[in-house]
Amino acid sequence: MKVVEIESSPEKPNPHNVSVRMLYDTEHAQAVHIELKPGEVLKKHITPVDVFFYILEGRGVVEIGDEQEEVSRDMLIESPAKIPHRLLNPGDGIFRVLVVKVPRQTEQTRLL
Repeated sequence: MKVVEIESSPEKPNPHNVSVRMLYDTEHAQAVHIELKPGEVLKKHITPVDVFFYILEGRGVVEIGDEQEEVSRDMLIESPAKIPHRLLNPGDGIFRVLVVKVPRQTEQTRLL
């Protein structure tokens, strides 16, 4: 059995300049923990594979294509491959999200 604690997983440098920690990375899938502090935003980008977001803590906004939705703890949001998307934290609390990519991407994510 392998157990991974978020705090023991090192932060991964990223073009969004936010806290990103890889929790699971196999040939089949990836799971990443993202924490957005108040006012932080991911740059709009396109992922070459399907992604889903599971909200762990706080409130924030998920933007996929032309749609925006305010989301909160225990919600799951599907984001299809090759559709521009981003996460935003316009609030005053921490916004934590588990991001799962299936299948594991072999092409680079493209920033817009």
